[in-house]
Amino acid sequence: MNYPLTFKQYSDALKEDRLMGLKCKVCGSITVPPKMACRNCASFEIEPMAMKGTGKIRTYTSVFVPSEGRETECPYIIAMVELDEGPWIMGNLKGVTPASAGLDVIGKSVKMGHEVFPGDKYSAGEGARPVFTIV
Repeated sequence: MNYPLTFKQYSDALKEDRLMGLKCKVCGSITVPPKMACRNCASFEIEPMAMKGTGKIRTYTSVFVPSEGRETECPYIIAMVELDEGPWIMGNLKGVTPASAGLDVIGKSVKMGHEVFPGDKYSAGEGARPVFTIV
């Protein structure tokens, strides 16, 4: 099977602060991060598209127990962001601590950047992940 957007290509684009998604030629839905098929209709007729990397926080959670290799980063916030193009994506929220975060964070506009996280024993190595800051 030919992947129109591999996870490596997605990660490489993130390292340049570019967010890539997949637009379905059948239903018009946008899938991000990349998958083999459209998240809405399961069509394989999908093509890569550049996204703005901006949106609004819809919910968040605070992390106090870190995953392996991220012990020095705790505590931190993970936000679910509804992108301007429609899909929701998860990423770390920078510039806000769990102690200062309240319900006022919900609905705030954010822009995407990236961080490169080291791999662990469960992954294939390092990769870029989206991080968001409030604008």
